[in-house]
Amino acid sequence: MSRAVHKVLGTETEFGISVRGRPGYNPVSASSLAVAAYAGPGRVRWSYDDETPGRDARGFGSAGADFDTGMLNAVLPNGARLYVDHAHPEFSTPECFDPLEAALYDKAGEVILARAAAAAQSALGPAERLLIYKNNSDGKGNSYGAHENYLMARAVPFGEIVTHLTAFLVTRQVFTGAGKVGSENGRPAVAFQLSQRADFFEEEVGLETTLKRPIINTRDEPHADPGAYRRLHVIPGDANLSEKQILLKLGSTALLLAALEAGALGEALVLEDPVREMWRVSHDAGLRRTVRLAGGRTVSPLDLQREYLERVAAYAAAVEVGPVEARVLALWGETLDALERDPASTSGYLDWAAKLRLIEEFRTRDGLPWSHPKLRLLDLQYHDVAPERSLHRRLVAAGRMDRLFSDAEVERACAEPPERTRAYFRGRAVERFGDAVVAANWESLIVDIGEAALVRVPMMDPLRGGRERVAHLIDGCASAADLIRALGGANGRTGTQATPPDRAL
Repeated sequence: MSRAVHKVLGTETEFGISVRGRPGYNPVSASSLAVAAYAGPGRVRWSYDDETPGRDARGFGSAGADFDTGMLNAVLPNGARLYVDHAHPEFSTPECFDPLEAALYDKAGEVILARAAAAAQSALGPAERLLIYKNNSDGKGNSYGAHENYLMARAVPFGEIVTHLTAFLVTRQVFTGAGKVGSENGRPAVAFQLSQRADFFEEEVGLETTLKRPIINTRDEPHADPGAYRRLHVIPGDANLSEKQILLKLGSTALLLAALEAGALGEALVLEDPVREMWRVSHDAGLRRTVRLAGGRTVSPLDLQREYLERVAAYAAAVEVGPVEARVLALWGETLDALERDPASTSGYLDWAAKLRLIEEFRTRDGLPWSHPKLRLLDLQYHDVAPERSLHRRLVAAGRMDRLFSDAEVERACAEPPERTRAYFRGRAVERFGDAVVAANWESLIVDIGEAALVRVPMMDPLRGGRERVAHLIDGCASAADLIRALGGANGRTGTQATPPDRAL
């Protein structure tokens, strides 16, 4: 059995935004205000030179960009990206080495957005309040994304990814949903559902992420050596607040993709109608429905997830996965068992179960029907990133939600980059030499060393440029020019390209 490419991974979260006390506020302006307030005037801007969001993994589609270079876009010292995406502030984690690290940096994004909102208050009136939510729906028919990215080998045919991954993504909602009061997008009425996003998926496979959303997204933008890697862009997921749930979501998916890449998943489990099952699974908070597979067999989402877990566990045993992956496998099995016994027993670490328990407590206390507007407000307040207003944080403070990280660990992730990927080189370069870093993106830094032309430092391998290889180099340089010379890129010439940090050491 072959071993898969190491699953470097990360998340991209679009946050909901509103301005209380300002009717008809402009969400783009509000998002820009928040990002600018946090990033500051000396921010390192994002370089769009390597962006190709229109390239399709199926071999067709335009390679043109759909971004607005006028939007605020900053690179942070922790290696992350903070920017305005259409009408939302968005936080993209730096490249992370494993799902536990990715969960930590995902949580750091919440703190950063909370501070962005607080910093923006000085530009608002005394009766106005900028509010930011880590959720996926505004309740008015608009949904915004919480995307995941996984490094994969280019050699894996994209058709195999579609065949094996679709049913997994549809049924993993039982442990990845953030919970939601009501339904949207023309789906049948429901009091409460597992996922905030499920109602909005309308196709099985496609390139779009905002219209006609597909379960499998075909964007082919590897942000790495395109001959060796692809970046799988996973869009049917919720913005989670529970630390254990984020680990489970990212870890189970990364393990499944590794098993797929190694050819260890066996015969594909194929749903008869994935789009229909997407919302049907979400609408079943009691976990009693079944899904229909191609060929007519019916199975519960929990049992389908057990089949995936058994196959992935067999692969993991064969290749001897590390402690983080072993932890994910154990949590995956424990969660399926708990959901089978009593879904409410997972309210200490699954957002949808925690939210449902909280809302049921309010309903019982105040005698509220599911149609009461107060329940939608409670739903929204669960996701407020401000600690003093967040119902999720209130549950954490009361000891009703499990944690994986201390506040100090999250605080450190807000300021420092991961140490085992190229994000370390990017973040440390921005932190040490930010005045000279003209722009940056996932694949490169653009540096001004005072010569006639700028110098580009390429970083095409996500697993290179970590602390072990480059810390002494960065710490030993007094200026950006020294760094470029140490990388072998200037040598008295102008307009050169520096040797990548992974090859310079």
